[in-house]
Amino acid sequence: MVVTAATTATFTGHGAIHTSPLLRESTTNRLCIGWASLPSARKNHENNSALICSSSKIRARSQPPIKVVAKEAQLASTELDQQRKTKYHYLVANAKFMLDEEEHFNELMCERLRNYGERNKEVDFWLVIEPKFLDKFPDVTKRLRRPAVALVSTNGTWITFMKLRLDRVLEGEFEAETLEEALSSNPVELNFGKPEKWTAPYSKYEYGWWKPFLFPPSESMSVRTSGAP
Repeated sequence: MVVTAATTATFTGHGAIHTSPLLRESTTNRLCIGWASLPSARKNHENNSALICSSSKIRARSQPPIKVVAKEAQLASTELDQQRKTKYHYLVANAKFMLDEEEHFNELMCERLRNYGERNKEVDFWLVIEPKFLDKFPDVTKRLRRPAVALVSTNGTWITFMKLRLDRVLEGEFEAETLEEALSSNPVELNFGKPEKWTAPYSKYEYGWWKPFLFPPSESMSVRTSGAP
């Protein structure tokens, strides 16, 4: 017996069922559509999609932007440069006041130098005539009469002590990579003149007493005092 075309199936002997190509194709399509429409299938598909998106976000977050990496490298380089630099403390004043008029400065400097020699200690204080580092401090230089002299040291506590003793000086600090850079100076000629009448109970400072405190100690600096040999 042949069933109508609507069923597209043929029943033969022994109860066997043979489907036509049209029925097989329709059945396959229905199975595929039916699987995708199942709740569990949709959920698994959504979960897989979410996992893929999450993995992409994690990878994106784990890799910092190039700008961030460059900024961190720049900061690390800046910190390294700061570690290489040494901090110097200074007092600065007019050269005539520091080297020719101040009553106690010569004695304080000579006593400290003698103390360092007895203890075999490396010197960490110097005098700089017309120091170049003053170019970095226009607010300081505009308050100075030139030429100027600076007392420079890596010992900030001692500089504070000297500030209290000398009084009429300006105090500050700066950083430099080398001692030569910190103590570099501009050529200048000093001429203080000789007082017509000396009334102090002590002898006047000798010409060039500050030379042992220059860096390096030498006669290269042109220094003159009127009437000096």
